[in-house]
Amino acid sequence: MNFSLQTQWKRLIIYETSGMTKYVALLRGIAPTNPNMRNDKLRGVFEKLGFANVRTVISSGNVVFESPSKSVRKLEEAIEKALPAELGFNSTTIIRSQKQILKLIDKNPFQGMEHSQKSSLNVTFLKKKRKIDIKFPYKVDNRDYTLLGMYGGAICSVIDLTSAKTPDLMLWLEKYFGKEITTRTWKTVERIRNVMRPLA
Repeated sequence: MNFSLQTQWKRLIIYETSGMTKYVALLRGIAPTNPNMRNDKLRGVFEKLGFANVRTVISSGNVVFESPSKSVRKLEEAIEKALPAELGFNSTTIIRSQKQILKLIDKNPFQGMEHSQKSSLNVTFLKKKRKIDIKFPYKVDNRDYTLLGMYGGAICSVIDLTSAKTPDLMLWLEKYFGKEITTRTWKTVERIRNVMRPLA
């Protein structure tokens, strides 16, 4: 890493304020088959940026860390600059605090539902807040998925996997909300919560 660039990032992140906050960075488009996208490489970049207690959750681009910075925007920008510089790829980065993840879990948006071979429970995180004209729950016309609601910049949805149709939820979401989004299963969100919790 270029020393001056590293110094600039550290000024943004480490010395901005005092007191540590727990976050998860949700990286878009991570493929574990790409050697530079593997968890050990991702952790290395986050550690070079000066983050503490860096941990990864499965292999879909979920990095838990601590930082004294309270500016999510600056954290996202620093990570988005570091990834191509260090690992040679770009990835939209969406950050949520431990408090936000716990609040989402507490909402229990999938109450009574189960992630299984018949149905997929998903959470799509939006990078930017925006107003939408959808009335929830929203059943997409001629599609086998339903949007249950929006909770703090996260769209919760259910896909019916028993249908013969190929689910195209991600394409629909990108068309409606843009490409600065990333989706995780509810099970992954719960795993992230479990990894973040011991840091409390």
